[in-house]
Amino acid sequence: MTRPSIDALWYTRCAVPTPFSFAAQFGWFEEEFAHDGFAIKSLRESSKADELSSHFDHTLANSFRQGGSVPAIWARSKGRDTKVIAITWTDEYQAIIALPASKITTIKDLKGRKIGVPKHAITIDHNRASAHRAFAVALGLEGLSLSDVEVVDLDDERYGATTGEVRRGLTAGGRERHSYTNEAFALARGEVDAIYVKDVRGAELAYLLGAVVVADLGFHPDPFVRLSNCTPRPLTVSGDLLDQRPDLVDRFLARVVRAGEWAAAHPDETVLAISRETGWSERWVRRAYGDQVHRHLAANLDPASVTGLGQFIDDLARAGAIPAAFDVNDWIDPAPLERLAFSEPFGWETAIAPSPSSSQPRISA
Repeated sequence: MTRPSIDALWYTRCAVPTPFSFAAQFGWFEEEFAHDGFAIKSLRESSKADELSSHFDHTLANSFRQGGSVPAIWARSKGRDTKVIAITWTDEYQAIIALPASKITTIKDLKGRKIGVPKHAITIDHNRASAHRAFAVALGLEGLSLSDVEVVDLDDERYGATTGEVRRGLTAGGRERHSYTNEAFALARGEVDAIYVKDVRGAELAYLLGAVVVADLGFHPDPFVRLSNCTPRPLTVSGDLLDQRPDLVDRFLARVVRAGEWAAAHPDETVLAISRETGWSERWVRRAYGDQVHRHLAANLDPASVTGLGQFIDDLARAGAIPAAFDVNDWIDPAPLERLAFSEPFGWETAIAPSPSSSQPRISA
């Protein structure tokens, strides 16, 4: 049977810790397909708005994506033909914070107070979805709900100066600003009493403000409390590519899986690779992700990760962040990973992590 030919394979990832980002950073995708007669294209190299939007809506044919889960879930909910072929579960700093002057030290103290939830003018507001869920879950742990607090929308137009510069990697109109500009201004001005933050940017903001951590969600003992845009992160692929060229999907996935194995065996180099990918210092990477982050970058379909992804889909649907809920099991195709289990091992031991070009734009999600 003749396999359909393709002109290019596309890939896109967020500037966050994933085995996908390592494989891309090390040039493993280009190496894998160097002799196949088609181009390997990173979305970071594009300046076309219709191509860049695929990072969120997965419109490009023959494409792979790993990053924040909210855009991937949103695209699938809208009917985009994608499949999840692996999931990475990497816990990170997530917290609800308040200023000391507020006298808020516990979630119960939030009753009757104002909480700030961002409202960004982008295709799918993943930060808003994460903040909404974080507050709902944290309040629920104490027998409270969002009806017990005043939710304040933090619109982009109200906070901070902007150059109006279109940010590469976002859809048209996206502007360059820190992830928590709105929240920082609102909290510092006393317009809200508490905000949600995550990853290194959130940890740095909490430190800068001398904030009180009201709830530590990122390392909560219940893994399903830790669900957010960052946890878990699905690796998705165009459905047509998986149907027509499973051989290419298998080879691409193999490189991602091997990158996770490389990370597990190289703790210090992993932190350095994350630093290169994100632009965050190694010290802050360790602070936000812990000293064992290298052990939590595997690409698999662990049952707990699948369950967590399914729960997050339901949570987003209940909050109105996506058009409708759907069955996570219908979204997942385990066949590529199952085939990979019988493949030959990849020689990651000799891999060298080159420095990426400093001119590459970053895509946030």
